[in-house]
Amino acid sequence: MSERLPVSSAGLRRDMEILEVLAGHGDERDIDGFGVNWIAQRLGREKSQVSRALRALEGEGMVERDPLTRRYRLGWRLFALAARTQQSRLVQVAAPFLRRLTAVLDEDTHLCVLRGDMVLTLVSMPSSRAYHRVWEGISVPVIMAAAGRALLSDWDEEQVRELVRASLAKGLNSAVTDETRWLADLAHVRSHGYAVAEVELDDSAAGVTAPVRDHRGLIAGAVSITVARTPAESRLHEMGGVVAETARQLSIALGLSPRRAADLPAPSRAYPTLPRLSSDQDGRP
Repeated sequence: MSERLPVSSAGLRRDMEILEVLAGHGDERDIDGFGVNWIAQRLGREKSQVSRALRALEGEGMVERDPLTRRYRLGWRLFALAARTQQSRLVQVAAPFLRRLTAVLDEDTHLCVLRGDMVLTLVSMPSSRAYHRVWEGISVPVIMAAAGRALLSDWDEEQVRELVRASLAKGLNSAVTDETRWLADLAHVRSHGYAVAEVELDDSAAGVTAPVRDHRGLIAGAVSITVARTPAESRLHEMGGVVAETARQLSIALGLSPRRAADLPAPSRAYPTLPRLSSDQDGRP
């Protein structure tokens, strides 16, 4: 006997159609949301039916209604679920790239994301050295994290100045005494694809970091290494090239087109060739 397929819920399907309409086409005008009449006309359904469905979705946080314009937009809960899904996929796809980077450089490797003005470490891959500080699940002020340079590299300079000044005003223990060095680090990320920064949170000599981008080209995270011993400056920049290339390949695995990835800034110094991942380790689903 052939296996019977589950019968889809008509109500769920109708709700999904409403959510798809609210998702719009990615235009700026979609930000203002859509009225009940427009949604009903678009779907060819009764206004009262659509209105009831929207109220139910609003009660679950899947949509929200502007109290002034009375237009509907996608809600906080839907975005929260999407963010958790994106973060989970980021960790899954990044794992083999982090392991490979750790093997090539034999330094602790981390995957970090920005949460407000904090940097959260999602994954750490330990090197062969005996002592390792546990960073997974730990958040630190962005001004004190090497990964902050990569995560903020697309920000407007005035935004960065305000953030750094606000952090310094809190009296955080930081080797950065003004925004000048921060802006210089961000400029290096934009021109070379990576930054080398002092590490202020453990006994490591330096941190090297590069941004990871999603399919839209937006920064989704940062790959970083903490360098245990003080190497020559040229060696740090060789490491920067390896970290930047790892971040570029991870970005492609996350959906960034190779053509767009080719336009990303590339290190000017030579760096070791990364071993290729096998087909079952390339991070693709």
